Amino acid sequence: MAGNDGFTDRERTAMRERSAELKKEAKRSTAKNKAAADAQDVLNAIAALSDEDRRIATWSHEVITSASADLAPRLWYGAPAYAYKGKFLCFFRTADKDGTRYTSLGFNDTANLDDGNFWPTTYAVADIDEGTADTIRKLIARAMS
Repeated sequence: MAGNDGFTDRERTAMRERSAELKKEAKRSTAKNKAAADAQDVLNAIAALSDEDRRIATWSHEVITSASADLAPRLWYGAPAYAYKGKFLCFFRTADKDGTRYTSLGFNDTANLDDGNFWPTTYAVADIDEGTADTIRKLIARAMS
């Protein structure tokens, strides 16, 4: 339900999470320490998920991070996300957190997925298997090209 400011409770929670992420990032000193701490934050967030979301997120994280060493895991609005050249390329959203019937893998506008005048930027992930993993790898490679 939207409050007086027009935001839902879920949206206000996401904004508070993002604000906390930015404050935490600002306190981290060296690039090496920051990258390791950011990656650990993502693993901690995944570990805190429900069993089904955690299973899908864990496998997706492994697929995404193995697709390219140039992707940097970071939290974005409390969710696992992956930055390329300092900008968020893709993100993972869970069914539980978003109150939806499936988890999703989304791509930001920095992703090179353009295909004419109309193309998908978010994909429902009902389950993950080798076929899904292969599709994710191909999407990541295309998005980074």
